[in-house]
Amino acid sequence: MSEVNRRIVLAARPHGAPKETDFRLVESPVPTAGEGQVLCRTIYLSIDPYMRGRMNEEPSYAAPVGIGQPMVGGTVGQVVNSGLPGYAPGDFVLGHGGWQDYWVADGGALRRLDPATAPISTALGMLGMPGLTAYTGLLEIGRPLPGETLVVAAAAGAVGAVVGQIARIKGCRAVGVAGTPPKCDYVVNELGFDACIDHRAPDFRRALRAACPDGIDIYFENVGGAVFEAVLELLNDFARVPVCGLIAQYNATEPPPGPNLVPKLMRRVLVKRLTVRGFIVFDFHDREPDFLRDVGGWLREGRIKYKEDVVAGLKNAPKALIGLLQGRNFGKLLVRVADDPTR
Repeated sequence: MSEVNRRIVLAARPHGAPKETDFRLVESPVPTAGEGQVLCRTIYLSIDPYMRGRMNEEPSYAAPVGIGQPMVGGTVGQVVNSGLPGYAPGDFVLGHGGWQDYWVADGGALRRLDPATAPISTALGMLGMPGLTAYTGLLEIGRPLPGETLVVAAAAGAVGAVVGQIARIKGCRAVGVAGTPPKCDYVVNELGFDACIDHRAPDFRRALRAACPDGIDIYFENVGGAVFEAVLELLNDFARVPVCGLIAQYNATEPPPGPNLVPKLMRRVLVKRLTVRGFIVFDFHDREPDFLRDVGGWLREGRIKYKEDVVAGLKNAPKALIGLLQGRNFGKLLVRVADDPTR
């Protein structure tokens, strides 16, 4: 085991889009696990859009990362030392170790992983927080019914890809919105969506309307901005809009230019009797056993697929996050911090 723990800490709070200089790589001694704790070595680090919000100082649903503190993030690791009954060196676990080589956790913050059941990396994607976000947001707020039309933004990403596939399993017509033709091809030809529209195409609004001839019953919001404006025109009576993320706005430094769309939105909410609800994944934490049973089963049956975009090396985590916020990733974005002994 290395005697040095590399950590990437927040060096400055960004104004607008993050820069690599907003992060700093530091070294410290490897922490020690006490009684009731385990020391874990990071294998995979999850890179997710919510991390941009944690770099800001203003209050949110979770505390911001402190200057000089390691960036937060979900991690898959392997137990090195254990003072916790039931965990032994060599066990694979899911936790929240953040952007560092080694981390200490107690039993309440861990989920044991079985490499024979699914690749351990999927605990950060399809069978982890993004998958649970998709499952609960769609089923608890979207409430899909057979024959309805669902549209999901960022359809090639970790959350959107799962949303559309579950919607298909539930009997819906699934229409994705993505940022490049290759992503749209993947969403249709690999994931089985009925259609996928490139939001950067000049005829995006026309193409979206053509793909949704009967309107939109569920819009799973990951992006905001111009995509939402186009969708708003097509929402049916009693449509449901789970609001999971607004990645198009995360780097904004000022309100978008006019006109003010709030009156139009609120009139649509009233006249169409829309349900628009924001949520955070831990709002539905009690559904995790159902999620693991259902999505795990669909994965084993081949009814649901996933794609991973893996970046090698902890030092490249800042660049990976910056790229994610620009839509450069293709699939669930991970940083491989150490070799995966299961592959």
